[in-house]
Amino acid sequence: MNDKVFSKPIKKQFEFDAEVAAVFDDMLQRSVPFYKESQKITQFFALKQLPSGGRLYDLGCSTASLLLNIHRGLKEEVELIGLDNSEAMLEQAKRKCEAYGANIKVLNADILEYEYKEADVFVSNYTLQFIRPLVREELVRKIAASLKKEGLFIFSEKVISHHSKLNKDLIECYYDFKKEQGYSEYEIMQKREALENVLVPYSEEENIKMALNCGFSHCEVVFRWANFCTFIAVK
Repeated sequence: MNDKVFSKPIKKQFEFDAEVAAVFDDMLQRSVPFYKESQKITQFFALKQLPSGGRLYDLGCSTASLLLNIHRGLKEEVELIGLDNSEAMLEQAKRKCEAYGANIKVLNADILEYEYKEADVFVSNYTLQFIRPLVREELVRKIAASLKKEGLFIFSEKVISHHSKLNKDLIECYYDFKKEQGYSEYEIMQKREALENVLVPYSEEENIKMALNCGFSHCEVVFRWANFCTFIAVK
């Protein structure tokens, strides 16, 4: 289904409800520049890292698109676990996994409170930015503690620049991209207002510093388009 969520007046903050879940895959493709490419990079490094019997967690798995792509590339038996706190998203995810006959666990869980088992890979696509800054570092520390030595945390995030003019231009560049995808000025404005104080992005440097402070030995950007980044952190 095509994303028309913000084509009408919105009177609440953004949430991953049934209306959003129904069009979420289309929303991602049209709202996140080079989404498929960043996901291919994530899939590539995840598959290289996963041994036979390995374990991967996808935090904020939404409709399980990434997990399904990773599942298709598997040559070994591994455990793929998707966590999300939106039942509407999980319903979509379960339907997709069943349709493809994919052995993927998708669970309704609070990623801050969940008791993780030791894992080889954690992935997170545009999820940390929705975690309140006061507890975001706590989550990243928990991820690092749950990874095996040299395990990977692959995460994508919207980022800001602390240079005021550059940040403004990056936003304008992004809005031009959204217009090219068929979104109107009204839809763009509506979504921006709905996300105010819900999505709180860090800069590229702040994301890397957070990873290093939380127990990772290395973190760098492996993909960037304007204000969208994919990071790899190595324990």
